[in-house]
Amino acid sequence: MSMKAVTVKELNEELTERSPKELRELCLRLSKFKKENKELLTYLLFESSDEAAYIEGVKREVDEQFKLINKKNQYLIKKNLRKILRNVRKHNRYSLKKETEVELLIYFCLKLKKFTPSIHRNTGLQNLYIGQVVNIRKKLTALHEDLQSDFEEGLKDLET
Repeated sequence: MSMKAVTVKELNEELTERSPKELRELCLRLSKFKKENKELLTYLLFESSDEAAYIEGVKREVDEQFKLINKKNQYLIKKNLRKILRNVRKHNRYSLKKETEVELLIYFCLKLKKFTPSIHRNTGLQNLYIGQVVNIRKKLTALHEDLQSDFEEGLKDLET
């Protein structure tokens, strides 16, 4: 017999009925079930107050992951790059800030563009890159005009 999950609205109503101590216990219990739950709580409690430092931390993590890419064959390169992109997307989901998402995706694409061996020798990697540039373009339209112009420079670097 499987348990059916209730709606977010029902969860919200139930959580408003709980004491702070009960909420703390629920959060800690949640953090034990999945690594992502613990990472999200870490972001919310310790990192969300300084978004710039969070972004720099994610960029350092991306740099490390790029250094560890196994370059033995195209399959392994593609697999490693997709893993890095999944990780960037996960960090973007924690933040929920569009400007953070755009900045991290631009950073990933810049790293990908400079990557050796060149991604232009592999159609799959080229399509991954182009897809992310299109994705960034789309997300830019949702940002404030000032931020759009700030990110436009980074986007120009990707499109040349």
